Amino acid sequence: MNKARHIAIIMDGNGRWAEAQGKKRVKGHEVGADVVKTITTYCSNNPEIERLTLYAFSTENWKRPRLEVEFLMKLLDRYLKKELDVYLKNNVRFEPIGDIRAFSTSLQKTIKHVEEKTAHCDGLVQSLALNYGSHNEILRAVNKLRNCDEDITEQMLSNALDCKHDIDLLIRTGGDKRLSNFLLWQSAYAELFFTDTLWP
Repeated sequence: MNKARHIAIIMDGNGRWAEAQGKKRVKGHEVGADVVKTITTYCSNNPEIERLTLYAFSTENWKRPRLEVEFLMKLLDRYLKKELDVYLKNNVRFEPIGDIRAFSTSLQKTIKHVEEKTAHCDGLVQSLALNYGSHNEILRAVNKLRNCDEDITEQMLSNALDCKHDIDLLIRTGGDKRLSNFLLWQSAYAELFFTDTLWP
C-alpha cells in the first residue's frame, strides 16, 4: 500500500458499545465523540497523514428515533464549540462535507464558524461528513454540471464533489463489512480495513 495520506473512517458501534455497558445509546455517542478528538490529535501529530475524513452523520441517520437525532445534533454543536481550541492548538483545518442545509440555522452557523476560524491552519485537514451520503453527493455534483457545454470528464465530476481527494485507507469499525454509501467515488482504489472493534 502507498502511504496513507488520506484516511477515512466509518465510525460504527457507538450504540452497541453503550448497550453492552448497560448504558443508554446516547452515552456511546458521547464517548465516540471523545475518540474523534483522540484520533484527530493522533493524526495531526503524524506528518505522513494529510487528511482525515470521518462519517459523522449520514443522510440515512435521519431515520433514527427522533430523540436520538436531536441528541446527535446537540452533541455535534457542543463538540465543535468545545474542539475549536483543540483544532487551533494542533493546527488542524476543519472542512465539513455533505449537505448541511438540512441542519438548524444555529448549527449551520457553528459549522461555518469553526470552518472559518481554522481556515488558516495548514496541518491536518479533518473533514466531518455531515448529512452526507455518496449518492446524494454525486447527484448534487451532476446537477452542478448539467448545463455544461462540453462532455463531462472524470476530473470535472471529481472537482464538483464535496470531497475532492481520493482515499488511501478506509477503516470501518463495528464488524460490518460494507461502505454504507460513504465516499464511493473517492474510495475506488482505497485499501479497505474492517475491524470488529466498536468505535468507542
